[in-house]
Formats: sequence, structure tokens, C-alpha cells
Amino acid sequence: MSTKAEPTTTLWRPTGPVELDLVRALDWRAWPPRLPEQPIFYPVMNEDYAIRIARDWNVEHSGVGFVTRFEVDSEFLTRYPVQQAGGRTILELWVPAEELDEFNRHIVGRIEVVHEFRAES
Repeated sequence: MSTKAEPTTTLWRPTGPVELDLVRALDWRAWPPRLPEQPIFYPVMNEDYAIRIARDWNVEHSGVGFVTRFEVDSEFLTRYPVQQAGGRTILELWVPAEELDEFNRHIVGRIEVVHEFRAES
């Protein structure tokens, strides 16, 4: 039996306070099920893009935005082609909502908050 750790890929997810509370309730180890109007879970491939979404979209819509970072088994991620959602660095993975439970099983370690942005008073 090998004790060598499998390679992981770092992903980021910009999120608002409601989703973050759900992640906290899941002990920082999984993402909550998607809502009916959310057919895709989309983690992003780089921190700068996640910061832009959290700061510019989440703050505007909920007063606060967070950037989370987490590791996922690299081999498992090969099933999701990287999607270019805009410019060269606007890269996402599109995980169908019905596959999120399996995706969660491949998270290695815990989801952590690495940035927080708030609306200016």
C-alpha cells in the first residue's frame, strides 16, 4: 500500500456569506448542493480571477465577498475541461450540479477563506 499523497490541484471559489455559512456547516469539507437555478458549480483556476469576482460582484450583491481556496485530486479533475470564460486568465471548471457530491468527495483537506472584501461604509 502506497503512502504517497496523490497530486492535487489548487482551486479558488469566490462566494458570498450565505454559501460560506453552508460550507462552515459542512465542516469546511464540502460545497453545498446547488439551487435549482444553479445547474453548474464553477470553481476558478486562479486567485486573481476569484478576487475580482468576490470584490466586484459578491460585495455589490451581498455587502461582503470571500475568496476560498481548496485542493482537489488532480486526476479526478481531468474529467472537467478548463473553460475560458472571458480573457486569457478567466478560467473555470464547470461541474454539473448532479456531480457535486462526487466532486466534494475528491476535495483534499479543508476549504479555507483566504480573502474577505466588504462594502465601504
